[in-house]
Amino acid sequence: MTETQGIVQLVGAGPGDPGLLTIRGLRALEAADVIVADRLGARSVLDGLAADGIRLTADVVDVGKRPGHHAVPQDAINALLVQLARDGKRVVRLKGGDPYVFGRGGEELAFCQDAGIPVEVVPGITSAVAVPAIAGIPLTHRGVTTTFTVATAHDQIAGLGGGRDHTVVLLMGVGTLANSAITLARGERGADCPVAIVEDGYGPGQRVTVGTLATIAGQAAARGVRSPAVVVVGDVVRLSPYAPDALKTLDLATFDPLKGPSL
Repeated sequence: MTETQGIVQLVGAGPGDPGLLTIRGLRALEAADVIVADRLGARSVLDGLAADGIRLTADVVDVGKRPGHHAVPQDAINALLVQLARDGKRVVRLKGGDPYVFGRGGEELAFCQDAGIPVEVVPGITSAVAVPAIAGIPLTHRGVTTTFTVATAHDQIAGLGGGRDHTVVLLMGVGTLANSAITLARGERGADCPVAIVEDGYGPGQRVTVGTLATIAGQAAARGVRSPAVVVVGDVVRLSPYAPDALKTLDLATFDPLKGPSL
């Protein structure tokens, strides 16, 4: 590294609550010259830190993406990171959730390394785990399921095996929800497999919709469900306090959202 060359840190912002940003991530933000920020999660964390009185001196470059629209193409983001580092800047690439969970962090790291730029990765809490948790849904639970898979609705979910004891978490799944539900219902899970949609986790519009693979698309349309949202499929959905009584076959009389029910 030359005297004028900077560094890039890929920092996971978590699901959007500044309280879930890691201390190491906060220290990176405080030391940064430039923050290149995503829209989801990252922007909410920066706003939340400011509201809490934490002053960051770095310049902020918004490269946010929303469904169907990329404000800055990925190739341009990659080039921007390298150019800023070559200008001697300490750059934080602030990414929603965790950089390595559908965040294209691996691509950004490889591009910077190929350009000779030092890169550090600071993990974040992925929304795939954090958002179901606030709806009282554990992705694994003894006696219910010991396996979970995280996928995007753009993946080939027809190949996801297992029954309702295999939890499936779908990210970016609202636009293709109907197709995903039909596809998963055709397998061992069946049409009556429980499903939950958690919208705007940790945000002001947080809302939970619970149904089955047979009903969830219609429910989502009726309620006007919108992105960002996390979809959870499997029997663990029954553990949520938002689940209707018809889905609850467990004794939830002493249910504690933090511990789950006794089996």
